[in-house]
Amino acid sequence: MHRRKLPIGIQTFTKMREEDYYYVDKTGFIRQLIEEGNQYFLSRPRRFGKSLLLDTIGELFAGNEPLFRGLTIHPHWDWSVRHPVIRISFGGGVIRHPSELDARIGELLDENCERLGVKVEAPSLAGRFARLIQAAHATRGQRAVVLVDEYDKPILDNLADSETARALRDGLRNLYSVIKDQDAHVRFAFITGVSKFGKVSIFSGLNNLRDITVSANYSALCGYREQDVEMVFAPELEGLNRAEIRRWYNGYNWLGETVYNPFDLLLLFRERDFRAFWFETGTPTFLVELLTERGYFTPELAELYASEALLSAFDVDHLASEALLWQTGYLTFAGSRRTGARREYRLGYPNLEVQSALNDALLKGLMGDLMSAERAQSRLYDVLVAGDFAALRAHVESLFAAIPHQWHDGHPIARYEGFYASVFYSHIAALGLDLTPEDASSHGRLDLALRFNGQVWLFEFKVVESAPEDRALQQIKARGYAEKYRAAGQPIHLIGVEFSRERRSLVGFEVETLGIDSDSEAANWPMA
Repeated sequence: MHRRKLPIGIQTFTKMREEDYYYVDKTGFIRQLIEEGNQYFLSRPRRFGKSLLLDTIGELFAGNEPLFRGLTIHPHWDWSVRHPVIRISFGGGVIRHPSELDARIGELLDENCERLGVKVEAPSLAGRFARLIQAAHATRGQRAVVLVDEYDKPILDNLADSETARALRDGLRNLYSVIKDQDAHVRFAFITGVSKFGKVSIFSGLNNLRDITVSANYSALCGYREQDVEMVFAPELEGLNRAEIRRWYNGYNWLGETVYNPFDLLLLFRERDFRAFWFETGTPTFLVELLTERGYFTPELAELYASEALLSAFDVDHLASEALLWQTGYLTFAGSRRTGARREYRLGYPNLEVQSALNDALLKGLMGDLMSAERAQSRLYDVLVAGDFAALRAHVESLFAAIPHQWHDGHPIARYEGFYASVFYSHIAALGLDLTPEDASSHGRLDLALRFNGQVWLFEFKVVESAPEDRALQQIKARGYAEKYRAAGQPIHLIGVEFSRERRSLVGFEVETLGIDSDSEAANWPMA
């Protein structure tokens, strides 16, 4: 099989087609878009191929026929018609002030004028943009195509400074409103970005802009489908475990076909090793700080429920945690249902990469000490493999003892069970093990259930007064949490963990093991 070049970081359609790179044909989707409408908005996480998609659309409307030979859309397109294409992208550089935004918009308008061979003047940037669209139509004899890439980057780069973010949002809203006003001169418009800001906040007046972010028909518009991997990248699959590729990198879904992140797969094919390639290119510092500050209960990340209204209400002044996690790609759709007039979505991790890497980052944020978190991670796996409960007790004790007292003092959530469950959950989830938080049964909800090394580990956490009260283990036993696991025929460890509200440390650690052949074999490890 012929091996082509891997298009890592390639966002130019011409280069992809002319220089023997692998290319996943998205022109069938593009044809469908053009036949169904003419103005669209799409939100997708970073490094999902949005820029390449826009460049492909631009080359199509520009009539560059040789580039499309052999692709789905080629026999269905009128190559004699060529439209002027206006391209706006905020992908390069970081903008920190409204004056910098104005300067960048001015540069982009100048670049388009020079490329299209037109000259326009107006006292305002919005006016210049409007006249650019009009002049492109008049000069070329065909209505303009307007493509906006990373429309939201100036805002996202400044989310930690809400005043600046609001000012930049208002400046961008002023620019984008031109597209609606110039509808008579626009053949096609497509706007992409990472976030899905509320239409009122940034797309005010653009009521003809169709949002296809959550559209089953376009779930795979960006990203690689399973069939793409099998057919296009067949030469690269030799020697790689297909099940592991799916477990690590597949799983992104927008209520339609599930896709892989392209960046992950291309790096995997080059390095031939499973790593958190996508996550490592943009560690979510702001997100981690926000979730930590809000005392977010991290076990909920494995299965979270959010309404359509909540996910669509994202704005500078209302950064809903669920919307931020979903839009940035750290959570994805795992299902949906209608409850009366309300649409409800079930969210979860897309794959092992995100589960492991995000929880590693969250653990470090929760603990407030990067080195302590790193050392704890290196110890935990060996302790679990050994099945040494005395060592596990010592590990848990040292894990929470390593959290600085000033962190406790500054974060009231450290006094509640959710904090301890969050730290321990993220600690295990960062290892990528088979972990179920808040595992529900007819008896209630268990804090954590771990299946590992042919054994089942059931954890319950309690915050008590100064002295251990043995309530955590008793709750596991009294509610019969182990019953649903007996059929597996594996040893089941019931582990009650208790923390002192006053001392802010581990004060109780009880274990009881239920053997395979007997009702129970007690192995108690009380705190000294």
